[in-house]
Amino acid sequence: MSQGQETIPSEKKKRLLSIDALRGFDMFWILGGEKLFAAFFIITGWSFFHWGAEQMEHSVWHGFTAYDLIFPLFIFLSGVSLGIAAKPLSSYPPEKAKSILHHGFKRLALLILFGVIYNHAWGRGIPASVEDIRFASVLGRIGISWFVAALLVWYVSERTQWIVAIGILVGYWILLSFVTLGQYGGGDFTASGAINVWFDQHFLPGATYRNLPLDPEGLLSNVTSIVNALLGVFVGRYMIKHMQQPKKLISSLAMVGLLLLAAGYAWGVIFPINKTLWTSSFVLVTVGYSVLLLTLFYTLIDVMNTKLWATFFAVIGMNSIIVYLGSSLINWGYTSKSLFGGFISVAPAGWQDVILYGGMLLLQWLVLYWLYCRKIFVKV
Repeated sequence: MSQGQETIPSEKKKRLLSIDALRGFDMFWILGGEKLFAAFFIITGWSFFHWGAEQMEHSVWHGFTAYDLIFPLFIFLSGVSLGIAAKPLSSYPPEKAKSILHHGFKRLALLILFGVIYNHAWGRGIPASVEDIRFASVLGRIGISWFVAALLVWYVSERTQWIVAIGILVGYWILLSFVTLGQYGGGDFTASGAINVWFDQHFLPGATYRNLPLDPEGLLSNVTSIVNALLGVFVGRYMIKHMQQPKKLISSLAMVGLLLLAAGYAWGVIFPINKTLWTSSFVLVTVGYSVLLLTLFYTLIDVMNTKLWATFFAVIGMNSIIVYLGSSLINWGYTSKSLFGGFISVAPAGWQDVILYGGMLLLQWLVLYWLYCRKIFVKV
């Protein structure tokens, strides 16, 4: 999935393998990697794998697990690439600036469309009534957060970008905590009483997820997800400015990540960390972990130059749109069973799931590797 690199001339691009590898590491769990923890727990009985399996489930409501990081990490990385590559449109000739803006609108529209396709969200089938279509989606949110962050990078100063990011986080906390609309809001952070429900019921077109009152990718929570991308922009911009001082860069990023985590968990005491509501505390916590992961990958891959293992994940990360859509449109479990069913049927408990999900991972990775070797990268 394109992350904004196309916004500057190719000779000025700075592509970091660590970013592609981290994006691939993020997508690895969607391919089926999350299922391996439970399988290895059955085999070994080790509490670590039991803990890992629990971390591979979304939080029921308030709280945070590792699986909750997958979505916001992807948005953050789109912002990092934007911060590395993009610059104000005023620095381009008018025709080039117009082309870049046109591409941004096109990318937003395609991601919203692909999100509908991923969700199989056309109700009882095509042709579908508008009321049956679920427009809200993960890909749609990625498109919205990236596009708004890109507009800010293209049209306003860095100072204004910071003001917008802080204003969104504080304003969202005030809105959810103190504003009441009908029977919703006023500090009610439940799935039935949060002010987000009012917005989804009044303004979200089409159907909601499982026809619930509140969609997990609903309207209002899109606003704070923009900050995940914006903070990624700030990190990417900082990285490209200090690339010649890797030790200083690494220590600074690690400190920023830790400070964001501390601030997020502290804010979570009064404004709960919640993925569905995408609360301001959730933004800070997820960006904190994202910065620490990026720091680790950057240190190991781009500074210490240990790139062999990174290529495994980069193969995934450089075709992320294929990865994500394929996980919904292709039954990889069926394919794995059809190829490895003989081994699965005679394997002991636990190992059956390892072979099944390991086969799914292998098959998907081989397809992506085939594309990678031929330099076929599907971008939006």
